[in-house]
Formats: sequence, C-alpha cells, structure tokens
Amino acid sequence: MHVEGMTVLLTGATGGIGHAIARAFARRGAKLVLTGRKATELEALAAETRARAVTADLADPDGVRRLIEEVGAVDVLVANAALPASGALLDFTPEQVGRALAVNLEAPIALTHALLPSMIAAGRGHVVHVGSLSGKVASAYSSLYNATKFGLRGFALGLREELHGTGVGVSVVQPGFVRDAGMFADTGAKPPAGTRTVSPEQVADGVLAAIERDKGELNVAPPELRALSVLGSAFPGFSSGVQRLMSNDAVMRKMSGANQGKR
Repeated sequence: MHVEGMTVLLTGATGGIGHAIARAFARRGAKLVLTGRKATELEALAAETRARAVTADLADPDGVRRLIEEVGAVDVLVANAALPASGALLDFTPEQVGRALAVNLEAPIALTHALLPSMIAAGRGHVVHVGSLSGKVASAYSSLYNATKFGLRGFALGLREELHGTGVGVSVVQPGFVRDAGMFADTGAKPPAGTRTVSPEQVADGVLAAIERDKGELNVAPPELRALSVLGSAFPGFSSGVQRLMSNDAVMRKMSGANQGKR
C-alpha cells in the first residue's frame, strides 16, 4: 500500500520520533492529521508538513473520544504516542501507573477499535503501532514499560491475523536505542557498551516500510541487537545474564531518574 494521497493520523507527533515520521509521510504526499499535547509545537509542525493539527491528551479517555470524533475516517493510523514509564515499579504512584497504561496501551487500542470499521468497509488501510524492543525482551527498572510494549505487540500481531483477507494491514514497528530524539536520547543516558543506535529517520523509514511491504513486525535496530532480541525473547534467562554483563541495569536506572518528571 502506498501512502501518497492517503489520510494518515499520527499520534505523538510532537516528539522527536514523531517529527521524523511526520516529515517522512509529508515527503510521500500523505494527507496528515497530527496530534499531541503541545499545541504550539504541534501547530508549527503542521504548518511545515501542510497537515491538520488536533491537540489531544491520550491519558484522558474523554480526550481520546474527542480526537476520534474530530478526526473521522482515516486510511492509516500510526500510533506513536507513549510515556517513558521507566523506573522501579514502586516508585510510581497509582495515578502514574494509570497514565502509562492509558497512553501506551489503552489509547492505541481504543483508536484502532474506532478507526477500523471505515478501513474494513473501504477494503484497504493500515494500522501501525510503534512499539519497542522492550516489547520482546524485559529489563530491570522497566517492568511497567515492558508490560505496555509486550501488550501492544501481542495486540498488533493478534489483530493482524484477525484482519487477514480484509485488505487492512496491521504492523508493530519496534526500535532499539534511538539517538538524537525520543525517550532514550532525552535522558542523556549512554547505551550499554558496544551497543549501536538508530536515528529517528530510520524509525520513520521503518514505519513506511511496514505499510508499503505489509510487514507484521519490523525491528529497527542494528543486526546484533535484533539477534539478541530474538534470543532474549526465546530465552529470558540468557537475556538476563547478557544484560548484567552489559551493565544494562545502570543504563535503565539513569533513564528512570531522568524520566521521573514525564510520568
């Protein structure tokens, strides 16, 4: 499926990865509807990409409902919005737990549920959930984030099978460590020794490739990290040992401290 002329709803547009995705779709001639919480930044990006801007807080169920009503039918949904949700579970308040679940898992499911009928009726469309390799391999100080991303991956892959033959595709795009923008880069943390990163533009290219090639799962990471994610998913004990050797716990603790104000 080519995105030229297609109406695309992109959530989390005001983040660095969201900016890269919006610009990539604009270059391909998509009709963009951008959403995020930061109205001024959203309007600026909308002007740059000739898009429509709709401010919405996906942690608020009423905000999600209003977004659905205002946007109407679309051809493509790119559910990119997410909260960091890293840190020891007991450091979160119940309200922060609720926000992480709402933004990272419940809102993407609600948007998909609402926007699918028109895609199915048209016999074409695509839903992309931007996940993370944290949806395949669990880490210390990331249990809540792992829960949302494991859940998002399961939802996307299960729904893809459900929609087989309808003309509507579903993909989960899972970046590894992203440099220059996004949750990891924003913390100033360094990846574990020897671990390479990818750029926001590579993530955006992955989203487009998932749609155009109708890929169920696309991991945007260097080959060695993709291989480790496969092994780590199949053998959690092996993954645990490797992460300790790579001092991954220290990285996650630093990310946790930097992200406390974003919960």
